[in-house]
Amino acid sequence: MQWIINDEVAHMTVNDFLRKKQSFSRRILTAIKYDGGSIVVNGAEVRTTYKLQVADCLRVTFPKESRGPMLTPEKGPLNIVYEDDYVLVINKPAHLATIPSAIHPRNTLANRIIHYYNENDIHSTIHVVTRLDRDTSGLVLIAKNRYIHSLLSQHMHKKSIRRKYYALVEGNLEQQAGEINARIDRKQGSIIEREVTDRGKAALTVYRVLKEGPRYSLLDVELKTGRTHQIRVHFSHINHPLLGDDLYGGTTQVMMRQALHCYYLSFNHPTTNEYIELTTSLPEDMQEIIL
Repeated sequence: MQWIINDEVAHMTVNDFLRKKQSFSRRILTAIKYDGGSIVVNGAEVRTTYKLQVADCLRVTFPKESRGPMLTPEKGPLNIVYEDDYVLVINKPAHLATIPSAIHPRNTLANRIIHYYNENDIHSTIHVVTRLDRDTSGLVLIAKNRYIHSLLSQHMHKKSIRRKYYALVEGNLEQQAGEINARIDRKQGSIIEREVTDRGKAALTVYRVLKEGPRYSLLDVELKTGRTHQIRVHFSHINHPLLGDDLYGGTTQVMMRQALHCYYLSFNHPTTNEYIELTTSLPEDMQEIIL
């Protein structure tokens, strides 16, 4: 990454500029200094105590990142919707886990991305910003290094990253638009399942009916909070579970996965502040049911 120093930040130390103006954490700076990165001003490596001058060219190179033992490269299709030097957005298919786990240790989106990184000389590990369940399809935002991940995590905390979903639910809702405001927590006795409960964390889901059939409804859904399984839990709670979501009461007679697709993603770019807005179409397995 590179910056040309102007009057506003001249005479700051490199450390203060990176920490206060660019939101570098102490841990990231330590990794740059001791794990193979570099901090260079006008072509010469400097210490973080160096005082910047007007028109200085400050360049930071990040060290190669270590990868966990489960992140083995595996060749597989990647539907890349957006990419630059700092972020990657992929349209993930259903039935593909985002990251490896004990249940799905291989053939995940992360394994495919590592293969792609190796082919394109990208020396990073996987930094998932917006993760999707294995059987949820749609847009996934990936940061290409730990610094960009930390910036986008701040955006997530400020709720400036927007995500919208297509959802197929059972039955027809009484209102054509509305919201579900109900607290969610882990279901007692389960490590996977969530439930609506007063002891849970605040969770807000906003929806709009797009199309109705005799048995199912297609909804446009937006998360205002990011609780695990939030959409699935909320619509089950109001007796309109997602089609195919047997964990939360949905029928699997016509669909073998929860009918949920993240079709919209918007965010301000972490380095340029450019507004990025991306969309995808309704996947075929959901189209076949509602159209």
